[in-house]
Amino acid sequence: MSRISDFVGKSAVENVEAALLRAKQSSDYNIFLHLCEEKALKRAKKIDTGDSKGRLAGVPFVVKDNFTTKDAPTTAASEILEGFYSPIQATAVSKLEAEDAICIGKANLDAFAHGGSTENSAYGPTLNAKDKERVAGGSSGGSAVAVALDIVPFALGTDTGGSIRQPASFNGVVGFKPTYGTVSRYGVVAMASSTDVIGPIANNVEDIQTVMSVIAGKDENDMTTLPDFFEPLQETSGKKIGVVKQFMDESADSDVLQVTRDYIEKLKSLGHTVEEVDLPLVKQALAMYYVIVPAEISSNLARYDGVRYGKRSKLAKTIGEVYGKSRDEGFVDENKRRIIVGSFVLSSGFFDAYYLQAQKARTLLINQLEDLFSRYDFLVGPTAPTPAFKLGENTKDPIRMYLADIMTVPASLAGLPAISVPFGQNQEGLPIGVQVMASRRGDAELLRFAQDVEEK
Repeated sequence: MSRISDFVGKSAVENVEAALLRAKQSSDYNIFLHLCEEKALKRAKKIDTGDSKGRLAGVPFVVKDNFTTKDAPTTAASEILEGFYSPIQATAVSKLEAEDAICIGKANLDAFAHGGSTENSAYGPTLNAKDKERVAGGSSGGSAVAVALDIVPFALGTDTGGSIRQPASFNGVVGFKPTYGTVSRYGVVAMASSTDVIGPIANNVEDIQTVMSVIAGKDENDMTTLPDFFEPLQETSGKKIGVVKQFMDESADSDVLQVTRDYIEKLKSLGHTVEEVDLPLVKQALAMYYVIVPAEISSNLARYDGVRYGKRSKLAKTIGEVYGKSRDEGFVDENKRRIIVGSFVLSSGFFDAYYLQAQKARTLLINQLEDLFSRYDFLVGPTAPTPAFKLGENTKDPIRMYLADIMTVPASLAGLPAISVPFGQNQEGLPIGVQVMASRRGDAELLRFAQDVEEK
């Protein structure tokens, strides 16, 4: 599998042409909603003929299609944004381009990032890189498959409740969710504003560190970004690791548990101290998440009304019908489901009973995690309870689909950094990832630790 270093110092045009060829040869996976072929080749020629070379000169990459980009449509895999060209570009993309990296395309996702399989895309599902009969995971499924098929060495995704980590696990690649606020969300289509995070997917942890060193940092266009703090480290040793016992119960497949145990044994062999820890509110984290996140979704999606931009229904005859029919035609079922749930929990008479209680429980979960991180350097468990499931297997049962996020939502609710690293496979050869979490702003320590384990 390719690394960023395989591309640096080589012809940008040749790098881009090869990546575009691989993208076209993989069209049956339905990875891309748009290939930026003309713009990418133009930038590559300029880099090859210019004197200044950035840290990522000529390296091709892919972004999830909820990142706004210049001269390319941004649909968020939804019909309501079909044909939309943004007047701005996402800060994360601009930072990569400032280091001469080249975006070759926009990757498929669950519409507005609502889902865990990329089956909710208005443009059809992306197929798993290892088994075309299975899901890519979601919502950053297209980004994960683009890396897993070696089309590009890295891709950008968004993670609201596990949308980078879970598809990374399903496709056998590395996916990283930084501390909330580490990377600017400016220019990225919002899902849930209190948990949305931008992060990279790559074939190895070192490349994750490289990308993070470029995209992390304060942005005046995003007031939620933290002051610059990310600085890659050189080594880690003798860490104290907690294994969350609630992640290691019957809710996970036996193969997933065995791979996680194998990872734990490797940690012990490397001299780290490993102990079982208790995180009681993990069992309620999914319930918290699916109250808080739909509430924020219902607010964020209110702007898509068929009036200012995006799709407008041709059947509408009154202003009321413009709103109603445009939203009905433009949103997929999962979008509508989350809008309805979110509007309900925010409504008069139910706000205190549901939304307020979920936020209080979230605070208690954060406190439990902070207590653990006062005694342990990292927490370990599976990334997802199962390997990639079959296409269509969970589409008729939203609750079963939501359960795929049960291991990843705690870090999201608490705004903590977490990484999924591939460490094994099940009896059918499907990849299985292990998740490692760190304390707030412990991103550099987490990546260095994961890299050390990966390389030893």
